[in-house]
Amino acid sequence: MDPHHTPEPGLGKTLWEDVKKGDFFSDLREETRDIRDFYISQEKRDELLKMGRVKRWFVLTWWILKSMFLKLTPARRILLVAGVLLVISARVITSNLGHGDGVRIEYEGLRLFLGLAAIILVLMLELKDKLLAHSELQAGRAVQRAMNPERSPLVPGWNVWLFTKPANEVGGDLVDFMKLDDKRHGITVGDVAGKGLGAALLMVKIQATLRALAPDYDNLEALTRKLNEILTRDSIPSSFAPLIFVQCTSDSGTLRYVNAGHMPPLVIRSSGIHELEKGGPALGLSPTTAYTGHTIRLDRGESLVLYSDGIIEAQNQQGEFFGAERFKTLCGKLGNSTPQTVGERVITEVELFVGTGRGSDDLSLAILQRAT
Repeated sequence: MDPHHTPEPGLGKTLWEDVKKGDFFSDLREETRDIRDFYISQEKRDELLKMGRVKRWFVLTWWILKSMFLKLTPARRILLVAGVLLVISARVITSNLGHGDGVRIEYEGLRLFLGLAAIILVLMLELKDKLLAHSELQAGRAVQRAMNPERSPLVPGWNVWLFTKPANEVGGDLVDFMKLDDKRHGITVGDVAGKGLGAALLMVKIQATLRALAPDYDNLEALTRKLNEILTRDSIPSSFAPLIFVQCTSDSGTLRYVNAGHMPPLVIRSSGIHELEKGGPALGLSPTTAYTGHTIRLDRGESLVLYSDGIIEAQNQQGEFFGAERFKTLCGKLGNSTPQTVGERVITEVELFVGTGRGSDDLSLAILQRAT
């Protein structure tokens, strides 16, 4: 017997474990919301809100079934229609059995069997596609994890904490750390527009390009301009990526950074929380965009907080946003705590706020604190 072989669990045991979890109805509500969000556009969702409850339910059901049907391949659509027609046309005869009736019952049973078999075959094909896609996404996630930096990289004179959590199998957020030379270090936080595999692939491209370019550029404006030229030249039209790149040195409390359309960083000082100015356009919008570098000095115990919009746009089940003010207040209350303490507390509060709902966007944080 192969020692690495994992036996398949029994059907009865698997079903019993599902029942013991006790969150069936919660999971069902979540799955129902996912179905609605996937198959129904925002425009149609707004239209549904104008309808009465009963009409809304029937229209929503019809729109979902129609959308599901249209997303099937032509062969599967034909197979599904044939299966449904066979099931509908099959009749069960319960009258007294004679010689003729016996032949009729066998015919109707065959029709019902063929109809159900056709429907089950469509489900099997769709499940096969989903499992293949899931397997590929897991492989992509493994690549992303391999490229992720350490959670707390060692930087002389600084305490650093980095975190990113994708909403799905793969994420479009970028959190990276680079040792540029003996003294210079770079921290990047980016957020590729969109979700899923396309955003993840673009994120990996940006990460690889930036890692290749950054050690040779001391001028951050020139570095960002070159990165933007490459992204605009090689990427899919209309794709873009807000990004902020920060450079720190081990013998100085001065930080240099360029913000290309990303969320304005926060500075935690003893005097309170301060938001820095907004950045320029995001990467990928125009090949001729010029970017401006900025400088900020931190004293001992002061911190710079970089974050993605997934933090402030996290939603609970009531549709409320975590919000920028709640985030700033939380960071301000934590004062001179370590970056790890601040970061873990923020992520915990966001997850508690979202509750049992499924996160709709990636969560990313990078915190730099002057240690000496």
